[in-house]
Amino acid sequence: MADSSEDGRNAGSADKLFLGHPRGLAFIVFTEAWERFSFYGMQALLVLYMATYLFQPENIGGVAGFAGFRIGVEAVFGPLSVQALATQVFGLYVGMIYFMPVLGGLLGDRWIGRRRAVLLGGALMAVGHFLMAFESLFLPALSLLILGAGLLKGNLAAQVGNLYSKDDPRRDSAFSLYVLAINIGAFVAPLVCGTLGELYGWHYGFGAAGIGMLVGIVIYVRGARWLPAENIGPNAGERPRLAPGDWRIIAAILVMLAITALFWTAQSQVWNTYPLWIRARVDREILGLTVPVTWFQSLDSLAVLIFAPAVLWFWRVQARRSAEPGDLPKIAIGCLVFAAAMMWLSVGELLSGGSTVSLVWPVVFHFICAWSFLYVGPIALALTSRAAPPAVNAMMVGSYYLAIFAGGIASGWLGRFYETVSPSAFWLIHAAVVGAGALLLFAFRTRLLQAMKLNPRAPG
Repeated sequence: MADSSEDGRNAGSADKLFLGHPRGLAFIVFTEAWERFSFYGMQALLVLYMATYLFQPENIGGVAGFAGFRIGVEAVFGPLSVQALATQVFGLYVGMIYFMPVLGGLLGDRWIGRRRAVLLGGALMAVGHFLMAFESLFLPALSLLILGAGLLKGNLAAQVGNLYSKDDPRRDSAFSLYVLAINIGAFVAPLVCGTLGELYGWHYGFGAAGIGMLVGIVIYVRGARWLPAENIGPNAGERPRLAPGDWRIIAAILVMLAITALFWTAQSQVWNTYPLWIRARVDREILGLTVPVTWFQSLDSLAVLIFAPAVLWFWRVQARRSAEPGDLPKIAIGCLVFAAAMMWLSVGELLSGGSTVSLVWPVVFHFICAWSFLYVGPIALALTSRAAPPAVNAMMVGSYYLAIFAGGIASGWLGRFYETVSPSAFWLIHAAVVGAGALLLFAFRTRLLQAMKLNPRAPG
């Protein structure tokens, strides 16, 4: 019987040419880096584009179908100002981007295969980016981006896990490299797409994002021979089936992801209301030059790249002393650190005394965020991949993004309060949300790991 671990042995046993990992990991990692370039290029611009240009009364009439779409959104969330509508639409967009990988993973697991799903998803995303050049096609463009990401994300991430057997110790470091690629793409994208869009024209930025996605597709096709074998179609062996205890594992993973959604609620705000706060409240002048708002998103990812080696080194030191935290405690620690980051913004607002906030506050904020993200993002993804049953592994890896789906929707809803409470209170609310996630993870750690059939005392 073929399963994911068997695929991993077949794909990875013959070569170790990429930092001690199977060669296929290199193609997956660089594909993801370019896919994230396209995604974060779009994301860096989207809320600014909507709030300051597209949703303004003189422009919104040219968007096909938007009147009916707005009626539907306000029927659910209530009447919204232009800015609140922009943050809510952004939250819905990000939420759906991270919901669709569940369905895309199921398609890849059972019907079209993970490779076809990745290629089709990448093509849809590229078309969606290019359609953003036409204001009237804004809604179809977002729809294609959502569908494409749904097909690509879960199936690409699942192939990382399929390069390794279940007990291969390289699995966690492979996902760390994968997340590192995400942050490289996320660092470069705002500098390129954000600068083009913010300073020279929105559509230049969106077009650059589309080109990045095409580059990712080319890289993926070039590496096809090194990717894990497919297990679908008439030539496939018998597919693994769910065992009687697998539903308990699935339920435990979903509970863990539901708690981590509190982290993603606060994290998603960094791409949603936070750019509007930067634009309105932060003194961005340096030596007579104004720092573009989108560059702060690049700083967020640069901080992750800088801190990643330090965090990995720190974990190795802890492991040698048998003091490394397990996966769920790491995620809980990350939530606590992110709560501290939100409190930092709140304190910065209080000390500003109503004047603009010094540039040092958002800069330090991003470095605190980076430390917390490294304890949450790659660890939760690796834990999901390791614990998920082989029969639904890609679907469950896709389900990892359900936490970001819920967080994106919640961040859009919370965005409305930016206009009704003080900025300091706004960030303090988010500190409380993500801090609650840490407490829940600490409280239910042992039960969750037992349900996943993992050792509660095992290190991450």
